[in-house]
Amino acid sequence: MLVSVRSLHRFAAREGEVTSDVSRPVRPPTPPRRLPRALTVDQVVAVLRAASTSAAGGPGGDPAEGSRQLRAVALLELLYGTGARISEAVGLDIDDLDLDAASVRLLGKGGRARVVPLGRYAGEALAAYLVRARPVLASRRASPAVFLSRRGTRLSRQSAWTVLRTAAVAAGVEGVSPHVLRHSFATHLLDGGADVRVVQELLGHASVSTTQIYTLVTVDRLREVYATSHPRALGTSRPAQG
Repeated sequence: MLVSVRSLHRFAAREGEVTSDVSRPVRPPTPPRRLPRALTVDQVVAVLRAASTSAAGGPGGDPAEGSRQLRAVALLELLYGTGARISEAVGLDIDDLDLDAASVRLLGKGGRARVVPLGRYAGEALAAYLVRARPVLASRRASPAVFLSRRGTRLSRQSAWTVLRTAAVAAGVEGVSPHVLRHSFATHLLDGGADVRVVQELLGHASVSTTQIYTLVTVDRLREVYATSHPRALGTSRPAQG
């Protein structure tokens, strides 16, 4: 509505119908900041476990299918373990991985590179994929990409989305996306006591103000825990001892 009113006044001033555009100083209200949605730790574990169970497979299975399942585990462990954007994950090259140093080099927005530690689960999943699965997928052509499609080319963002969606459906967890995993990574770090500046560096945010929105999520969580745990919040405090 405000945009329409301002457009009308601007038009009237341009056409000479009024002497000045009185709507020019009026600025639209700042929309409320939407808090990022994060999964609980149990929900994330359920999704990762669904991918791991699928990857376990069985004897005598299709080698190509087994390779894709190991790829799924490595991809999802990487997304949650590093907070990588989906574009950063599928853009990874072999040279970006340093499993000995347990780190990965991610190329973020604006070409900004950062080095992020690899947790044990992500490191083990990537090692298993690189040794047992990637050579099968790479048999048709050479590619520097870490995550390969069934044709041996770099895995697309759409295919990576499908990998996550399949695991989420198997786990019975709704509302899962690569960015939700990224939000969960940040929220769980802050819940665990990580400094917001450290989380900023891990996420590759240019400004700490972008990262600070996650602190609002953790404050909401603190309020929830307080409301259900503190005797004065519950209204069932013990009488004072005289």
